[in-house]
Amino acid sequence: MKILLLGKDGQLGWELQRSLAPLGELVALSRNPANNALHQGQPLCGDLSNLQGLAETVRSVRPNLIVNAAAYTEIDKAEHNPDLARCINATAVGVLAQEAQTLGAALVHYSTDYVFDGSGEQPRDENAATAPLNVYGKTKLEGEQLVQQHCPKHMIFRTSWVYSAHGNNFAKTMLQLGQERKRLSIVNDQFGAPTSAELLADITAHAVRQLLAGDQACAGLYHLVANGQTSWYDYACFVLDAARRAGLPLQVAPDAIAAIPTSAFPTAANRPHNSRLATQKLQKTFGLTLPHWQCGLQRMLDEVLPILTKRL
Repeated sequence: MKILLLGKDGQLGWELQRSLAPLGELVALSRNPANNALHQGQPLCGDLSNLQGLAETVRSVRPNLIVNAAAYTEIDKAEHNPDLARCINATAVGVLAQEAQTLGAALVHYSTDYVFDGSGEQPRDENAATAPLNVYGKTKLEGEQLVQQHCPKHMIFRTSWVYSAHGNNFAKTMLQLGQERKRLSIVNDQFGAPTSAELLADITAHAVRQLLAGDQACAGLYHLVANGQTSWYDYACFVLDAARRAGLPLQVAPDAIAAIPTSAFPTAANRPHNSRLATQKLQKTFGLTLPHWQCGLQRMLDEVLPILTKRL
């Protein structure tokens, strides 16, 4: 089996390189052509803004499975660059779906809780009405719809608050700011589940094996996040408490971390207050139990904190 992975340099793509490797021949591509394999002397295209190059790459590789971990994720910048965000998050995804269908390949795509408006306090399931608040969410929803329209043999995983030891994320930002500043203000009225790229990658590998083994009934849309819920404020406190226990010298004291409402931290793009996602469908379909968000986050911190403390 041949697998084409897009977005190999991102948090999720990095972990997918590990989890997908045992399933078959893996062709992992970056947006940067210098990092990609050659075909007939030319680098394969992993740039989702190059629609023709993307289609030609799929035709050249002829994969049995396409896994798209690439996306335009700069949420505030998307408000000012809607055309580029739509090209990468929607139009290019439609190209992948059409090419996959032509080849008879399966397509795995990742989406977001930002397809919802974030109202209420209950977790939303896959059948909940969508109503994105910003350009990023709208383009991700369009991408979902194009996959569903053009490639029945698909899996779409909606997730939220992704982090990993590789790349940039909220947890790493808190570790940096905690060392640099004596006071921090963190939003406390947005709720979700921090979810590790490691977990996403492992679940993906498990699920696609079932799909590729011929279980067409497992194709479709799934919510995939860690168990439990927290706020950005409590998330930050968890990270910084772990850093103190690990001996990382912090400028900020525990009582100098202020909890603030979203309204006190204006951004170009509106954020959902409720990012909770219900995962019962995924757990029942694949016979899985999702770990609590603190478990994965502590694993990541156990990996990165010793490196940070040794540098000092």
